[in-house]
Amino acid sequence: MSEEPDGATPLDPDEREGLRFKHVQTRGELDRLEQANIVDGLRWLNRQKTLDVLSDAFVYRLHKELFGQVWRWAGQRRQTEKNIGVAPHQVDVQLRNLLDNTRHQIDHKAYPPVELALRFHHRLVQIHVFPNGNGRHARIMTDALLRHCLHHPPIRWAGPTDDRDLQAAAAHRSAYIRALREADARNTAPLLKLFGGEPSRE
Repeated sequence: MSEEPDGATPLDPDEREGLRFKHVQTRGELDRLEQANIVDGLRWLNRQKTLDVLSDAFVYRLHKELFGQVWRWAGQRRQTEKNIGVAPHQVDVQLRNLLDNTRHQIDHKAYPPVELALRFHHRLVQIHVFPNGNGRHARIMTDALLRHCLHHPPIRWAGPTDDRDLQAAAAHRSAYIRALREADARNTAPLLKLFGGEPSRE
C-alpha cells in the first residue's frame, strides 16, 4: 500500500525524539505546526527561479524546507522499516531510478503531462523516502515537476469540493488513497480519473 487509510505513518520512538517542540501532545497541535512550516516551505519554493527538480538534492532540500522547523530529521532519508515503502537501504537507489526514469520520460514525451506527473507522484509515495510527511512532500514535488519541467499548471489535489464540506473532503481523500492502492497493482486509471489525467495508449 502507498499510504495508511488515516494518512498518518506511525512514528518510531527515535523519530518522535526528533520533534523540536516537546510540549506538543495531540495530533491537532502537530498538524498546525506542520501546516505553518509547509506554508513557509511553499514561500521558499516560489522564490526559486531555477530548480533541478529531478535531482536527489532537491528532493531532500524540499522536505527540509517543508518540515525542518518541526522535525530535526526533516530532509533525511528514513533509517527504519515501515509497513509501507521500500527497505531503507533501497531508498536512495529507488529514488535515483525514479528521477532518471522520469527525466527520460519527459525527454521522450512518454506520457501526457498530468499522467506523467501522477505516475511520478505514485512512485515517490510508494518509495516512502522519509520517516513522515511523504504524501504532502510528494504532492508538492509533483506540482514542482509540472511547473518547472512540464510547464503545466499544478494538480487540484483537494478536488472540486468546498473546503467546508468535510464529508466530501473525506470522501475525496478516501478515493485518493484507494487510487494509490490501485496504482500499486499497476492500475493507474483511478488516479488519472480522480485528478483529470488523460491515460496514454499503451
